[in-house]
Amino acid sequence: MTRLSVNINKVATLRNARGENVPDVVKFAEDCEKFGAEGITVHPRPDGRHITFDDVVKLKEIVTTEFNIEGYPSKEFMELVLKVKPTQVTLVPDPPGALTSNDGWDTVVNQVALKNICSILRENNIRSSIFVNPRGEMVVGAANAGADRVELYTKPYADLYREDREFAIAPYIEAATVAREAGLGLNAGHDLNLENLAYFAEMIPWLDEVSIGHALISDALYYGIEDTIRRYKEELKH
Repeated sequence: MTRLSVNINKVATLRNARGENVPDVVKFAEDCEKFGAEGITVHPRPDGRHITFDDVVKLKEIVTTEFNIEGYPSKEFMELVLKVKPTQVTLVPDPPGALTSNDGWDTVVNQVALKNICSILRENNIRSSIFVNPRGEMVVGAANAGADRVELYTKPYADLYREDREFAIAPYIEAATVAREAGLGLNAGHDLNLENLAYFAEMIPWLDEVSIGHALISDALYYGIEDTIRRYKEELKH
């Protein structure tokens, strides 16, 4: 069954607004696992505007499920992940000042660099996942770079879901099929929510993992985090 990894960046954003430790990011991660999350995702950025490098080190000590660290593979980022050694590192092509991840890697143009990074991660027993747009050639490029998985960027799917969900899902089924044929694991993330998640998982039943943050934390304002995690996991069962 598809695993649910909860991205807790927005919890850190709320904490940072007051400069204190409320809410407690580490305690929140522990509770997410207690309520059924099968992974914790963080995306530390150079400006520390939400999850900080220090948070990542503390979270490593308490996360008992899969720990997924997303980020651009800068020198500082790579030093952090090699120190922490999470379950998985998801490589994203964000420039330092990006508000959010909004595009996948060109795995052909960046083949050599990505291959070197995936090799370093493999040598340290860290699973590598490359964030890509739903295009077969980008998936093949990730496989050629030695990645263990790809994460499909799902915002275009979410944007088109209400208008025409069959049209919206089509490129993702194609890209997911290429990934399976290439022997890659498959993750997905960005703007997946309680409205569009079940259909995505139903149409791509070999999906390994989804990482969801913004929508899930927003839903928790209404339902509470325990009930929200339960709802998302129910959607993944369809």
